[in-house]
Amino acid sequence: MASTISVEFCGEWWRVEDDEELTIGREADLTVDEDNAFLHRRFLTIVQVESMWWLVNIGSRLSATISDGSGSMQAWLAPGARIPLVFDITKVVFTAGPTTYDFAVHADSPEFARIAGPDDPVGETTMGSVQLTPSQKLLILALAEPMLVREGSGMSSVPTSAQASQRLGWQLTKFNRKLDNVCDKLDRLGVRGLRGGPGKLASNRRARLVEHAVFSRLVTSEDLPLLEQAEDSDDD
Repeated sequence: MASTISVEFCGEWWRVEDDEELTIGREADLTVDEDNAFLHRRFLTIVQVESMWWLVNIGSRLSATISDGSGSMQAWLAPGARIPLVFDITKVVFTAGPTTYDFAVHADSPEFARIAGPDDPVGETTMGSVQLTPSQKLLILALAEPMLVREGSGMSSVPTSAQASQRLGWQLTKFNRKLDNVCDKLDRLGVRGLRGGPGKLASNRRARLVEHAVFSRLVTSEDLPLLEQAEDSDDD
């Protein structure tokens, strides 16, 4: 018998029973934001296939970032792709226009259980050899601050480059240069969605950077005090 699935978004819960389906989008079973024209009417669906639950991207333009509850596993769900919901908690984040949304999928009888050992890596080491300079971490924090400040699932807006550079007290040219550098670094490490094509950084790389950094725990809410201590550093 398949696990029963529940979805948490903005403090509200939707329960999906055996053989039921839950659509997520602008006009769906779970309406995340009916006023955002950038969001598909039906973007994601949770569906049961042969006793296993799947998250399916039924949209044509948007992608979603999927992570387990610990941040040790991360996947990129492109249009037409699907992923099995095998963990006790699966976190989903996606961006439509200026707004980023995230929700959690809970399974009462998950297919897999993650057992953490005493030396289990967390933070920056979780995703491998990602080494951020202090200024790169500050840049990511300035972009991710709205999402990190908010508790639980819901929606937030990713700051513009101008807003984030002002938050740090940097010149916009310096901010954009460092944004290019950190996106290049993560792209070389295999993080998808930061490039729009060969030699070209994606136009929505700020949102994708936030999605990856928060879910992989490159930055956490515990790092936010660093923004108050931000200094104009040229360590790159």
